[in-house]
Amino acid sequence: MPTPPDPAPSPIPAGPRGPAGPRGPAASGASAGPEAGTGTETGAGAGKAAGTEARAGSGPGTEAGAGAETSAGTGTETGAGTAPASGARSGYRAVFAVPEFRAVFAAHLMSMLGVVVSEIALSVLVYRISGSPLLSALTFALGLLPYLVGGTLLAQAADRFPARRVLVVCDLLCAGCAAVMVVPGTPVAVLLGLRCLSAAIAPVFGGTRAATLGDILGEGDLFVLGRSVIRIVSQGAQLAGFAVGGLLLTVVAPRAVLAVTVATFLGSALVLRFGTRRRPARAAAGAGHGGRLVGSSLAGARALLADRRVRALLLLSWVPPMFVVAPEALATPYADTLGLGPAGLGLLMIGMPVGAITSEVLVGSLLGPAARARLTLPVAALATLPALGYAVRPSLAPALLLLVLTGAGIAYTLGLDQWFLAAVPEQARGTALTLMTAGLMTTQGLGMALAGAAAELWPVHRVVAGAGVLGTVCGLLVVAEVRRTAPPPAPAGPSNNRDSTARHMTGG
Repeated sequence: MPTPPDPAPSPIPAGPRGPAGPRGPAASGASAGPEAGTGTETGAGAGKAAGTEARAGSGPGTEAGAGAETSAGTGTETGAGTAPASGARSGYRAVFAVPEFRAVFAAHLMSMLGVVVSEIALSVLVYRISGSPLLSALTFALGLLPYLVGGTLLAQAADRFPARRVLVVCDLLCAGCAAVMVVPGTPVAVLLGLRCLSAAIAPVFGGTRAATLGDILGEGDLFVLGRSVIRIVSQGAQLAGFAVGGLLLTVVAPRAVLAVTVATFLGSALVLRFGTRRRPARAAAGAGHGGRLVGSSLAGARALLADRRVRALLLLSWVPPMFVVAPEALATPYADTLGLGPAGLGLLMIGMPVGAITSEVLVGSLLGPAARARLTLPVAALATLPALGYAVRPSLAPALLLLVLTGAGIAYTLGLDQWFLAAVPEQARGTALTLMTAGLMTTQGLGMALAGAAAELWPVHRVVAGAGVLGTVCGLLVVAEVRRTAPPPAPAGPSNNRDSTARHMTGG
């Protein structure tokens, strides 16, 4: 749960502005009350002050919120213990200084651990009931394939309904699915169907949460770092969740482990309900594309894909990961070709998550927005290059190093997030981020399937190396398209922040 903001915040100078415009973060304190006679509003739950309420540009009053924004006039909007003062906090510390983000972080940590633990438990449960390796493996595959359905048919929900309501309802639906799985005697077909339903809900939840980060943290660097934290949690949950799930299954039955998942989803729903602000829907029902959710979602996806800039950035999000997953997808057969035991396989499986977490933390902490933007396209183009090392059939240590380097390529997404937010209209932000999430998971699933099919015909090390070649070629083509669609650099002037990411969108 978020803590109340500092009681005596100091004014915050206007921070870096992203290319989307000068929007600052939304006010996000947790429980601040009214301040009599000051014309000041503090935090998320604040009532109006007894005096005249003043907003930026309207007069000499102040509004204390989560961001730092000044506009024409003498009014100033300042952060109430949320967005930090320039120079006081930087990097990830600044993100965690925002109380609402801490609530989102806690909810994501709970739900991700629950998801990973449930995947193991459900796989074991299905295998014990059916005795079928295929059905057991489907519990993992069905966690990816329905993303495309949910992400395209339900994407508009992220913009049509209030974000907090969407997030809480998604958590409750997933808790309900897990609760039915816990019931003894539930048939395998029902278990797999519930797995599909949860997976179809996931992109709507992910897209809505990503769009909400823009409301909580603003459209500048804090949004980029906030998204980075979410990815770090996801990667870390894979490492911790599989270990915790395995330990739990040694002492309790799979259905008992699934009951833990129910608790994590309910806990996430409670934290989001009481730890985040209620915000209105971005788009009115039926606005622009008709009144039906499915129809408007499809129309919204078509409109986004018709925009050349948005389409290029979506491809930059989808294409490199499609090839990056090849060595991870084939880790088990590759370990077998090297004669490695379970310990060796385990090391190969953690290689990419370790590389991803390390690169996210280092790039997010040590580099500023301009430097991260300059790295985006080169890193994206070369993300699959380490896979070429598999051509020499490396032993365990070199293969592990290649996997860590491959995972480190995820760092290019820090710059991509800022560009994508700038390219998408605010009223379509939730739809766009849901589509991005759905496409990412779908292309990764497709990449895994294609790598597995190719490994039926050719040696595993050659398949991984081939994926590296194809990924590099495709990555270079996508990068070229992103360069062609980049907007011109902002003209130099005193009003443009020197660290603006927009100035480096065409840089290499």
